[in-house]
Amino acid sequence: MIAEQIFLQDIFPALSSLPSPTPLTTYCRDTLTELRPRRFPAVIICPGGGYGGIAGREGEPIALAFLAQGIQCFVLRYHTAPVRYPAQLTELAAAVAFVRTNAERYSIDPEHISVMGFSAGGHLVGSYATHWHEPQYAEMLGCDRETLRPNGVVPCYGVLSGGEHTHDGTMKNLLGEQDSPEMRRYLSFEENVTADTPPAFIWHTVADQAVPVENALLAASALNAHKIPFELHIYPEGRHGLALVNWLTAFDQGDPPPRTIASWVNDCADWMLRLAGIDRDTYRS
Repeated sequence: MIAEQIFLQDIFPALSSLPSPTPLTTYCRDTLTELRPRRFPAVIICPGGGYGGIAGREGEPIALAFLAQGIQCFVLRYHTAPVRYPAQLTELAAAVAFVRTNAERYSIDPEHISVMGFSAGGHLVGSYATHWHEPQYAEMLGCDRETLRPNGVVPCYGVLSGGEHTHDGTMKNLLGEQDSPEMRRYLSFEENVTADTPPAFIWHTVADQAVPVENALLAASALNAHKIPFELHIYPEGRHGLALVNWLTAFDQGDPPPRTIASWVNDCADWMLRLAGIDRDTYRS
């Protein structure tokens, strides 16, 4: 396995004003010599934490689970409060640029790089999916716009809306003094879907008391209105922050959620592989 920690400031001077390094950790399989050369799909994982911290259980455990499914994984430890927007979107843009320009090094198909986020990380990837094409990111990072294109977006119980169904603390931590109804609309996924928004895999639970399920429903409705392909999984039970939905990522002693929710990992991996033209049941790619 290729396990490295990359500091994005070493590659992108535009991030040098941030108060500390931005680590991007790689979890990538080596190409086995006895197999024909392969290019794998990749995913950049953004843990949650309300933009007030980083939830580690939504980073490495997720990466290892998806690595086992044939996805090359990268975990982005983006900045949180008191660092404000747009730093986080710029960091994610830098991560996408790094992964795409180093596709050969990590045996990645550069046309199949997704971004995945949990809770506030879901907001980050949702905002990126709807704003990646704006010129300031390519200009800041010194690359062309297409280098920054995400090929898929995976919000997991994400704070996708800045409207009445938002998680207020997440938006306040991200925006600080910039907080306003206009900025919240600007950073609401459902308000900003366009033809440039990539296909999505979305999952949420009805019982989520922290981030209402309407965040997922509004996002899916907006994608549908713009004819963007999506897969939506809504589970009736399960609290916020389930991660892998197993004992490895459980963080409290409450009643365990239904095991059926854990199927999101296989379902999402299948979705990513299908996007990349890979059928793991027939071994065709």
